[in-house]
Amino acid sequence: MPARNRTLPALASALVAGLLIAGLAACGNDEPERDESTDEITEPGDADVFSMQVGDCLTGQSISGEVTEVPVVPCSEPHASEIFVSHIIEADELPDATEMQGIVQEQCVGAFEGFVGLSYDQSALEVSWLEPTAGSWDAGDRELLCIVQDPAGDVTGSLQGAAR
Repeated sequence: MPARNRTLPALASALVAGLLIAGLAACGNDEPERDESTDEITEPGDADVFSMQVGDCLTGQSISGEVTEVPVVPCSEPHASEIFVSHIIEADELPDATEMQGIVQEQCVGAFEGFVGLSYDQSALEVSWLEPTAGSWDAGDRELLCIVQDPAGDVTGSLQGAAR
């Protein structure tokens, strides 16, 4: 059976993509709790990459490479980043790095200003993403998750409309 994980590259600027964030943080197997009506995370934990959604907030722990879980917290608690776009990749084959960079540029960086309220080039915030691996692609994974992050960390609440 193919691996069920995703890759998390980082985007250092609108022109440079595909760099890896350093280090993989393992935090155990505690799936976060969600509110039954809003589906928001109410208790921190390690979210399976296939259960993550727009609006989920990620801790400041560094992650990279192929991951199966990502540490998340309620957005009301200090965190460093937030998923702001989910995009289904329409392709017959897994895009190569250059093609994926184009998709990230269009979907993640393209949606950045509308979410944050400031253009990516003017913002202190950064974009990273979770993309399918060859194994997860073969298993049917087509989801690209775009993440906005504050390199300084200690964000409380959503980065939507942060305008910084």
